[in-house]
Amino acid sequence: MRKLFYNPHLIIQVSNTKQKYLRYPGKNFSEPLSGYSIVTENGIISEIIQTVQINKNEYSEIIDLTGKILLPGLIESHTHIPFAGSRASEFRERLSGVSYEEITKRGGGINTTVKATRACSEQDLTAIVKSRIDDFIKQGVTTLELKSGYGLDYESELKILNVINNIKKTCNITLIPTFLGAHLVPFDFKNRREEYIKLICEKMLPDFVGLNLISFCDIFIEKEAFTIEESERIFCVAKKLNLRVKSHSNQFHSIGGIDVSLRFDATSVDHLEVLTEHEINQLANSETCCTILPGVSYTLDYTYAPARKLLDLGGIVALATDFNPGTSHIKNIPFIFSLAAVKLKMTINEIIAGYTLNAAYALGLSDITGSIEPGKNADFAIFDSDDAGSLIYNTTENLNVMTIKNGIIIYSFDKR
Repeated sequence: MRKLFYNPHLIIQVSNTKQKYLRYPGKNFSEPLSGYSIVTENGIISEIIQTVQINKNEYSEIIDLTGKILLPGLIESHTHIPFAGSRASEFRERLSGVSYEEITKRGGGINTTVKATRACSEQDLTAIVKSRIDDFIKQGVTTLELKSGYGLDYESELKILNVINNIKKTCNITLIPTFLGAHLVPFDFKNRREEYIKLICEKMLPDFVGLNLISFCDIFIEKEAFTIEESERIFCVAKKLNLRVKSHSNQFHSIGGIDVSLRFDATSVDHLEVLTEHEINQLANSETCCTILPGVSYTLDYTYAPARKLLDLGGIVALATDFNPGTSHIKNIPFIFSLAAVKLKMTINEIIAGYTLNAAYALGLSDITGSIEPGKNADFAIFDSDDAGSLIYNTTENLNVMTIKNGIIIYSFDKR
């Protein structure tokens, strides 16, 4: 079935050279196309043709995009969507000067959310997760990563992963489930740390891989979370199970997380607020994606990751919300765009690449999505604007009016 996405004001391809990712997107970003339309067949981009050459009788369906901007579908590559409860009271404490680390040490923070998520039924958690996914779809997201990590025992982690995978069966977009059992040693294992590591390595990881519930293994490598030695043990098990790995690293301290992540060929290393010059160079010269989460720095009123240095040295940089209940209770992607421009000093092209092709690469999917090229999935986000700069200029305003997945309109906003 040949469909025509007709006459957008601009087609922002991001890349047209079959790249897995973009280094130096300020220079390597493809020039936007004007006066072109896109033909899709069976959910795949088949042609990008000049609009003046079109014979409308050749198409089974025509979607008129006159006056709109067409981007690749956005890729949200780092979220903690499956959780229950609220941390509003802890946010109030932080406003009065109590640090995130202090709250965590006394059993709050992640443990607060663990208690609420364990107590939440699978049915109720499913409804919560579906609603949050819908919020991202309305912003143009066609691929979405969801981490476990608020269960932190076998039964609760399994519940979270079952919720993700059951939704995945009927969801309109691509969902990527990531196992984050190594988020924190939970409060009930406080004096049984080794027992919890063994639970992850000997039970959770083998079982969840065997049940085909996870695409990645993630670890929070930090002073208050998991040590380098513990991370090595978990990564070794994941690799033996042919599971791809990624990490939360260098959020508060530089303790060797970059070294261990690169040694295990992490697909992405996320956070990176605290990096040494040596670590910046290591990342910039690697094929690991640097996923930067400016919403965390905003929420914690904390250091922003050195995106500008990473980009200038050729690092592969992606952006994400890190939507979670404690450190980035933010689902608003336009706000992340704005933070990236103002606080990270990223250009418009770098921001768009960071939420499309490079984010797809962070999830191992850039061969099929993330740019507008023949042979890739017909995943599009349609913005009601004639200027790509307006996506960043209109802080917090969602200009997306249509989300298209595999050539099918899955969301459309009617202003009438």
